[in-house]
Amino acid sequence: MPTPAAPATGTRATVEELLRRIGRGDPDRIAELYAEPCDWRLDWPQDEHGSAATPWIRHRTTRADAAAHYRELAAHHVPDEAATEIERVLVDGDDAVVFGEIRQTARSTGRPYRARFALLLTVRDGLVVRHHVYEDSLSVHRAFAPRPTAGS
Repeated sequence: MPTPAAPATGTRATVEELLRRIGRGDPDRIAELYAEPCDWRLDWPQDEHGSAATPWIRHRTTRADAAAHYRELAAHHVPDEAATEIERVLVDGDDAVVFGEIRQTARSTGRPYRARFALLLTVRDGLVVRHHVYEDSLSVHRAFAPRPTAGS
C-alpha cells in the first residue's frame, strides 16, 4: 500500500518527485518513496561492493537502506562541488529509465569526477519497487583510489 507521503500516482509523477527529493538532499524524504522491500542494485564489480572508500555502493532492500545510501553518498563527497544533469526520462508502464551525468568531488582525495548513468526504476502504487543503477564505475573508482606512492 502507498504511504501517506507517496499517494498512488503514475510512474512519471513518482519518478519526477523522486528526482526532486534527491535534488533537495533529504535522505528520509527520499526514502519515503521506496517500497518495503525494494530491489536496489548497483552495477559495479562485485569486489568493489562495500569498500571503505565507497560504502554507498552495495545492494539494498529497505527504506532505511535507501536513506543510508543518500547519507553515505553525501558524507563521501564535497557538497558544494556536486551536480547532476538529467538528460532524459523514458517511461513505459511501471518502468522508467533516467539518463544523465553526475559530477562530484571525492571528499577523501579531493579529485573531481564525472560519471554517466542510467537509472532503471519500477514504480507500483506510487512507490519505487526496483532501483537499478548502471554508471561509469571506473570514473568513481579512480576518484576515490589512493594515489600510488613514490617507489611503488
